Amino acid sequence: MSPSALPLKARIWPVAAIRAKEGRTRPPQWRTLTQRVGRLAIVLAAASLAPAAEAETPNSLPSVGVVRAELKPITQTSQFLGRVQAVDRVEIVARVTAFLEQVDFTDGAEVKKGDVLYRLERGPFEADLEAKTAVAQQFQAQLENANVQLDRAQKLLQTQSGAQATVDTALATQRSYAAQLLGAQANVKQSKINLDYTIISSPIDGKSGRTAMTPGNVVTPSSGVLVTVVSQDPMYVVFPVAVRTLISLRQHYAPIGGFNAIVIRLGLPDGRIYDQQGKLDFVDNTVQTATDTILVRAVIPNPPLPVKSSAGGTLRELTDTEFVSVFLEGVKPVEYLAVPRAAILADQQSDFVYVVDADGKAQRRNVKLGQSTPTTAAIESGLNAGDLVIVEGLQRVHPGSAVQASPATPGPQPESSK
Repeated sequence: MSPSALPLKARIWPVAAIRAKEGRTRPPQWRTLTQRVGRLAIVLAAASLAPAAEAETPNSLPSVGVVRAELKPITQTSQFLGRVQAVDRVEIVARVTAFLEQVDFTDGAEVKKGDVLYRLERGPFEADLEAKTAVAQQFQAQLENANVQLDRAQKLLQTQSGAQATVDTALATQRSYAAQLLGAQANVKQSKINLDYTIISSPIDGKSGRTAMTPGNVVTPSSGVLVTVVSQDPMYVVFPVAVRTLISLRQHYAPIGGFNAIVIRLGLPDGRIYDQQGKLDFVDNTVQTATDTILVRAVIPNPPLPVKSSAGGTLRELTDTEFVSVFLEGVKPVEYLAVPRAAILADQQSDFVYVVDADGKAQRRNVKLGQSTPTTAAIESGLNAGDLVIVEGLQRVHPGSAVQASPATPGPQPESSK
C-alpha cells in the first residue's frame, strides 16, 4: 500500500517516530510561534462567532448632519437668455443724388434729434428751385390776365356787343392757366423738398455708428445706409420663454399683480448684475413653432456712466443687440418651506430628500420644488415644518437605516434678492 493511501494519522506518526529515533526534534522557538498562532486563531474564531447585534454600537452608526425645515421668505427667480434691443433704430439713407460735402458728426457720438449729420451739394438744387419758381410766377401772371379777360367778357355779355362764345373762351383760358399754376407750384414744392434733403439730420436722440461715406463721394438713394442711429435710454430686452414656463409664471403672478409683481434684472456678459431694474411691457401674440416659445419684452433704463470714453463721448452699460442673462424676480418675497439645496436629490421618479424620523432612522420623502434661489430650495409639497432633513453624509444613507444625527455645518445664508 502506498503512503498516500494511508490515513492522515498513519502518515503523520511514522514521520514523528523517525525524527525521534534520529534525535531530530523541533526547536523551542518553533513551539512558541505555534502557540502564538494558535491563540490568534482562537481570538479570530471567537470574533466571527459573536452575534452581529453586539457589533453594532451607537458609535458605528453613520453620522449625518441635519437641518430643520422651516418657513423662510424666498424671492422667486427665473432665468432666461435674451438680447438688448434699442427702442428706436434708424438707418440714415440719402434721398437725392448729390456730392457729399461735409460730415458733421463723430463716429460713435451721441446726437440729438435735429442735429445735422451730412451736408450735400446744394447748388444744383437751388438752381432747380429758382427755375421752377420762375415757371410758377409766369403761370401766375397769365392766370391774372385770364381773370381780367374773363371779367371783361362777362360784363360785355350784359350789353348788345357781348357774345356768349367770348365768355366761354375766356373762362376756359382762365381755368387752364389756374391748373398750370397749380402744377408749377407743385414743382416748386418738390424742388424745395429736394433742396432740404441736402441737409441730412438725425430724426431721433441716440448714438451714431460709423459713417459709410466720406466727403467727396456721390451719394444716391441706392447707396445704402450712410449711418445707423440707435436710441440709448431706455432699452428693450427681448427674450424667448417656453410656453409651459410662461403659463406657470402667469398662474403664479397674475393673482398678485401680473407685470407689476415682476422685476427684471440683467446679468451682464462679464458676470456682473446690472444695477438698474426693468419691467415687463409686452408678450408676443404668436408662438414660435420651431422652438415652442413666446417672445417676451422688458424695458430697462440705460443711464450714462460716470466715466467718459477716450474721445470724450458718453458711455452707457447696455449696447444694442448685446447678449445678456435675464432674471425675472418677484417684487415681494414669498413664505416657503425651505431647505438647503444640498439636501435635494433626484432620480427617475421625482426630487426627494431624506429625513430622520422619531426612531432615528432615515426615511425618503418625495418633494415638489418651487421657484428657488441658488442656495435654498423652496418646497411646495412633501415636507412638514419641523422635519429634520439630512444635508451632510447623504452618501452613507439608505431608506430605513439607523443614523446618528447632529446639526449640520452652517452654510451660506440664502439671499432674498439678487
